[in-house]
Amino acid sequence: MREPTRVLLADNHTMFREGLAGLLASYRGMEVVGNTTNDAEAAALAEETKPDVVIMQVQIPFERARETLTRMRAVSPPPKVVIVTMFEEPRYIRELMDLGASAYLLKSSSSEQLIGAVRAAVFDPEGENVIVGMPLEALERAGEEPESTLSARELEILLLMSRGLTNRQIATRLYLAEATVKRHLANVYEKMGVHSRGEATRKALTDEWITIRDVTEDAERDGYARNE
Repeated sequence: MREPTRVLLADNHTMFREGLAGLLASYRGMEVVGNTTNDAEAAALAEETKPDVVIMQVQIPFERARETLTRMRAVSPPPKVVIVTMFEEPRYIRELMDLGASAYLLKSSSSEQLIGAVRAAVFDPEGENVIVGMPLEALERAGEEPESTLSARELEILLLMSRGLTNRQIATRLYLAEATVKRHLANVYEKMGVHSRGEATRKALTDEWITIRDVTEDAERDGYARNE
């Protein structure tokens, strides 16, 4: 008999984690060995619990996900990582996969897709297979205009700017120099064909690069302050 697949959950929504834990328990051969609300703590917990797979959410700022994935590779033995996210941004898949993720799924994916991704990660010990739970048309659109594609860092800055943060506040949040933030914003404006923060925010919302929920609910949850 094969040992149960040991799974660690990292997501800041308690109901989502509890629901996911119940879902995994209903499938034979799955065992939840730990959970955390903070992806930054996921690597430390993975070192302690030795999971086969980590199901981890990815949110802006992406820097945390980069750091966590890098740390996951240093865990012995390194777990496979299945990313779940609300961000339908195929332009960031390659970067996350290069950092060691085995699957990239939207939170709107079905339970069967998620279980399939977990099992595929476990049964692919060499890490050659990648699962992307993303609409085909979205993937096709991602390759149409590479010159106008924002980098992961540029999208982070665009969202924080849309939340009302100043260049100095963004620089503090992302551990960047203020001049670096200004340079990124100049690139954002050029790629989007806009000339101001207001235009960039409106276009980002209209074209669905970000959503009202990204700007409001997530900002309130993460405790962003306009008067930092």
